[in-house]
Amino acid sequence: MVCAVSASLLLAGCGAPVLTPEGPVARGDVKVLFDAVALMLTIVVPTIALTLGFAWWYRAANTRAGRLPRFIYSGRIELVVWAVPLLTIMFLGGMIWMGSHDLDPATPLDTPGAKPLEVQVVSLDWKWLFIYPDEGVASVNTLAVPVGRPIHFSLTSASVMNAFYVPQMGSMIYTMNGMADNLNLQADKPGTYRGFSAMISGDGFADMHFDLHAVPPGQYAAWIAAAKAAGPLLDAAGYAALSRQSAHVTPFTYRAVQPGLFQAIVSQQIAPAPGPPEKSHSNTRVFPKPLEPK
Repeated sequence: MVCAVSASLLLAGCGAPVLTPEGPVARGDVKVLFDAVALMLTIVVPTIALTLGFAWWYRAANTRAGRLPRFIYSGRIELVVWAVPLLTIMFLGGMIWMGSHDLDPATPLDTPGAKPLEVQVVSLDWKWLFIYPDEGVASVNTLAVPVGRPIHFSLTSASVMNAFYVPQMGSMIYTMNGMADNLNLQADKPGTYRGFSAMISGDGFADMHFDLHAVPPGQYAAWIAAAKAAGPLLDAAGYAALSRQSAHVTPFTYRAVQPGLFQAIVSQQIAPAPGPPEKSHSNTRVFPKPLEPK
């Protein structure tokens, strides 16, 4: 009893961000998950019940249970045994097929009257670079987005393959060197949502995470203004310094970004600088306070 209570108290502090969606894509993911579980339970639950029922009815002490020692084949039983799993697989496959097309990462979100926010993502060893091409700023290991506005991510890797994932926002997608992937997400409620790399990428992988801050449009505009007012310049030289292997990098922003930098990274015109791991980046600074949701 003591062990059971202790285990329940420990598990009470564990969260399940995948099951607490805060955007349309994440809600679609959860719907597919629960629909699939419900469909499979229609097979699992009756199977368990029938197994227990047969074990109880055909127990040695039950003299009323009829036995057929010469029984070999029944077409009706074969029909049930094969038809039910086949129908389940057909329904489950169709449901997942439709869900996969509805939640295609490259499909723009249908949000009337809202222009998507463009964010370019570069996975580095072991940190995340976010470039806002329309605003002309960038940030490292932290991301600000306005609530209720769709976000179009263009993602690449300057090193090994990684996986960009914000569980409460939705789909996970891989970042690969020499190519750019697309992902469309949206935050419906203000808050701070944890993002991380879902693919092992070396020594600093465990600390390769970031916070996605979903804030009202006014706070987002204030954060953009604060980012433009201070911080270093992200050009080819700044990118070379940033791309050196480093872990535990404190979030910071760049006041300006060299035009076409992301395309140059994707096309490998700018290669990441080699070098041993460092504990921190020399240009780090704390993320601007206007980001905190009110």
